[in-house]
Amino acid sequence: MEKMTDNDAMNDLQTTTALSARVSSLALASISEETQSLLLRMFSDPYLLEKDERAALVEQLRACVERYPEVAELRVLLGMALCVSFDAQAAIEELRESVRLSPNSFIAQLKLGELWMRLRVVDKAEEHTHLAGLLARSLPQSELARRQAAILRTMKREGIERGGYKTPLQKVIPALRRLWTRRRAEPSVALDLS
Repeated sequence: MEKMTDNDAMNDLQTTTALSARVSSLALASISEETQSLLLRMFSDPYLLEKDERAALVEQLRACVERYPEVAELRVLLGMALCVSFDAQAAIEELRESVRLSPNSFIAQLKLGELWMRLRVVDKAEEHTHLAGLLARSLPQSELARRQAAILRTMKREGIERGGYKTPLQKVIPALRRLWTRRRAEPSVALDLS
């Protein structure tokens, strides 16, 4: 059995990457004109799509994903369409799968981070947004990741996380309770003034 050299490993990686890009391009090119039109409208303003159009878009993208299950970009598009259709659980599953298929995909990491941000799961959102920032390959990508990270920092600072908005008073109440119980537990000294 021959031992694989570094050059052989690099050539295999380049071939795999090239084939993956070709399959991805073929899969994206297979999206019908109708679906492309709905996607463009969704990207310009998701509120423009009527309920039946959102359902049709999801159905058409599901068919594409069934045809090309290993193409992460299709799963990202499906996840985004599911978000627009208010199906957060299915969107999480599709975006998680896209990240699993392509962990070095900027858009997959960014969109999963955005979904977690919208669901106010700040720790997971920060993790995926940070990875997206590291994977950014252009100034616009870097700017998208930076803005999302800034929103997450604001959310964290203001206490907007899963479980709802927490007012500053809600942060103080536990400390007041501890202080109150500590004072009640201290022995009191009685003064005899007679």
